[in-house]
Amino acid sequence: MTVTDCAAEGRTVIRSVLVANRGEIARRVFRTCRELGIATVAVHSDPDADAPHVREADTAVRLPGDAPADTYLRGDLLVRAAVAAGADAVHPGYGFLSESAEFAAAVADAGLCWIGPPPAAIAAMASKARAKELMAAAGVPLLAPVDPSAATAAELPLLVKAAAGGGGRGMRIVRELDSLDGELASARAEAAAAFGDGEVFVEPYVEGGRHVEVQVLADAHGTVWTLGTRDCSVQRRHQKVIEEAPAPGLPDALRDTLHRSAAQAARAIDYRGAGTVEFLVSADGRAHFLEMNTRLQVEHPVTEEIYRIDLVALQLGIAEGRPLPVELPTPRGHAVEARLYAEDPAAGWQPQTGTVHRLALPDGVRLDSGVTDGDTVTVHYDPMLAKVIAWAPTRQEAVRKLAGALERARIHGPVTNRDLLVRTLRHPEFAAGTGLDTGFYDRHLTALTAPEPAGDAVYALAAALADAHGRSRFGGFRNVPSGPQIKTYARAGEEYPVRYRLRRDGLAAEDFPGVRLRSLGPDAVVLEVDGLRRRFTVARYGDRVHVDTPAGSRTFTALPRFPDPTARTEPGSLLAPMPGTVVRIADGLAEGDRVAAGQPLLWLEAMKMEHRITAPAAGTLTSLPARTGQRVEVGALLAVVTD
Repeated sequence: MTVTDCAAEGRTVIRSVLVANRGEIARRVFRTCRELGIATVAVHSDPDADAPHVREADTAVRLPGDAPADTYLRGDLLVRAAVAAGADAVHPGYGFLSESAEFAAAVADAGLCWIGPPPAAIAAMASKARAKELMAAAGVPLLAPVDPSAATAAELPLLVKAAAGGGGRGMRIVRELDSLDGELASARAEAAAAFGDGEVFVEPYVEGGRHVEVQVLADAHGTVWTLGTRDCSVQRRHQKVIEEAPAPGLPDALRDTLHRSAAQAARAIDYRGAGTVEFLVSADGRAHFLEMNTRLQVEHPVTEEIYRIDLVALQLGIAEGRPLPVELPTPRGHAVEARLYAEDPAAGWQPQTGTVHRLALPDGVRLDSGVTDGDTVTVHYDPMLAKVIAWAPTRQEAVRKLAGALERARIHGPVTNRDLLVRTLRHPEFAAGTGLDTGFYDRHLTALTAPEPAGDAVYALAAALADAHGRSRFGGFRNVPSGPQIKTYARAGEEYPVRYRLRRDGLAAEDFPGVRLRSLGPDAVVLEVDGLRRRFTVARYGDRVHVDTPAGSRTFTALPRFPDPTARTEPGSLLAPMPGTVVRIADGLAEGDRVAAGQPLLWLEAMKMEHRITAPAAGTLTSLPARTGQRVEVGALLAVVTD
């Protein structure tokens, strides 16, 4: 039986779906399945044994191991799990094997319905290099490839891309010809490690380009929908951060070109199901085909919000053989999505791990999340915690709504990019829709991640007062004279010593002359600051303290009164900034070598991203304990460079 034969074989009703994925997208598909009365089957690796998508499924099947290569990337195990659980269909989600023609064919060969495009369509777009050849033949506009062996300075800058890749992996920008060979080798190595295919190609790099895509939906009866545009230009490391629909500021003629080209692309490969055709729009207003994602996109909710449709339900209907309506739904308003990551943008986007103690958004926005309160973010998978989506009649209202919701959210746990998202949404260029291009963070990241100019000290005071109340059976008040209470908190490299007295007649704090205490509890403090009453909600988890207000949040580390005198690090030590795996060490590097400042020494892989560890200064590599393939924890010694 082929993938497209489900309806012909009498399998017109899907009763049970296995989602060959995890996290947010598995929960998203399960939600639609429950609404349609379809049974759900989850699969899970060992670290995901108690993950939300597993808890919410009707049935769950274990995939032994923790690495994706041993679990979610094992098509044979996934098919076996579907058969064992009695599922009659498989939904791949996004990532992992969602764009594997071999996996789609294996699902069909097992007598199961594949909720996705035919294997031939997936294969046609699997290689970006081959896809460009097909699109050129179909008349879709694109950038001409560049022969790296014949590249000239006039063609700079160039972009090296993995043919089988995505998510920014195996991608390098080249601005000097002398560095092209090195970047090609680096991209090939990363692509081979990430996708099992080291093929790369080179094309012109478009400065100031916009990343605009078109959602397509096609059935087996000849109908192809093009559901508007999405702008995904605000990216970090070639990975999307904020997406919106429709893409703002596009001339009608350009929108028509994008829609027509997307439909041509879908018809050229006899597409079925949901997919996305991605374009790069240059500053001169021309569209260039980038790639086609033969699956559901992470950012699909913004399209759902403006068209009032359920794309997962439509995927299921197409898989069952049902035709799409001839008439497209009518769009309305504007939708914006922000991806909430466990990462530190101010520290090179370093991914973070740990327990998510609290994740709560105010009413009025949509939350698609892969974690719930108490879940743990591990090193094994992408650090995205959730997608937050806001809809409103206009773009200005939607952007304002999303920024306000993120600002008022309670996010307790690892460091996240929440503050960056809020500042991005409120940046004048973004708010006006005039600064939408892939270089947004190249221009503005330093300013967007700068410490708050003032105000942290008042949050630290609220933390200290709540802590005092929580630790004292008398509510923190003292009837006898005493010295001030002193607590010290740290945030973003700054220390905040708080000196105060709590007396029956109120708060005495020399460093806060304009502050009056209005009410005090172990979890909430109300202060009057220069005549303005503000409520601070305080939550403590070990030495981490989260202070939330309607105007923003702060996270502090409570410092001990007496630091550990044994906590010392040898000068020049390079410590692992996150848990991960040492995937590469610079060729020929050995102890005793002289190294230059900024020279790459080794590469650490964590959460689907490679992180380059470089020499902090010129010197001698006096120690190199790291080994290729070694798993390391935060703070593990990787190398020592002596000045």
